[in-house]
Amino acid sequence: MQRKAYVPGTAVLLAALLAGCTGGSGGGDTTTDPKPGDIGATTPAAQPGKYRTLPEACAAVSHDSLDSLLPGIKQITDQERRDTAYEGEATLTYDTDRRVGCGWKVESTDATDHLLVDFERVVSYDNAISDDARAQDIYAAKEAAADLPAPAGSATASATGGASATATATGSGSGAPTPSSPASTPVTGGGTPSAGTSGTPADLQPRRLDSVGDEAFLDDKLNSASSTTQQRTVTVVFRTSNVIVTVEYAEQPTASAGTPDSKEMQDKARNLAQKLVDRFNG
Repeated sequence: MQRKAYVPGTAVLLAALLAGCTGGSGGGDTTTDPKPGDIGATTPAAQPGKYRTLPEACAAVSHDSLDSLLPGIKQITDQERRDTAYEGEATLTYDTDRRVGCGWKVESTDATDHLLVDFERVVSYDNAISDDARAQDIYAAKEAAADLPAPAGSATASATGGASATATATGSGSGAPTPSSPASTPVTGGGTPSAGTSGTPADLQPRRLDSVGDEAFLDDKLNSASSTTQQRTVTVVFRTSNVIVTVEYAEQPTASAGTPDSKEMQDKARNLAQKLVDRFNG
């Protein structure tokens, strides 16, 4: 019987088809490219913040702290009214997982004192930005809005001082040096300049605080409350991880009591802020 002719081209084609079917089918070596824009396949999500909840604001300040900040509480003789004064009034918010606050207002024989605490828990909805990084941005905006004066000895302050000295030495035109006036640093950040025009010690100026939370600043303003009295407001804002806390302490004395003491009020506000830091970290 006559044999069929062998066609080399057919054999080559079959071999190529078999190689195409089996090539790359080995286990473990196959890789699949992520879809364009699918960052979840290549970029890990940013870390969530340390804090997932907020404390109850009206219970966050102890009675001892309230006695110090609001001396009129201990002057209330009616026990029920005193208990109500300690309780404070919760700030109206629409999401208590993200923001809570509480305020107190108490009158005494010498002044009317106000206290407000506000807790804001920051959550980033961007996978590329952590909760802490977003909180840092919000805190930085608050500090910028306070418009703190440049600290003494900083590059800005030195440049200003150098320019003043040059103007003093060359501005008279008579060849005789003109005595320069003492430098002063006005308090800025809105309102009437306060604790803060000339003669105010540097350690009482609005400034950054180094030892309160991850970062913090203090503002101090003195505004005219009436034709005879002035109200001082001391504000401490600090950040701890993804939570930003604001302590606002204000005092308006009676006409005969004079101007509220800046150092005393700043010390009380800073002390409360540190206790709140400890509460979060405890």
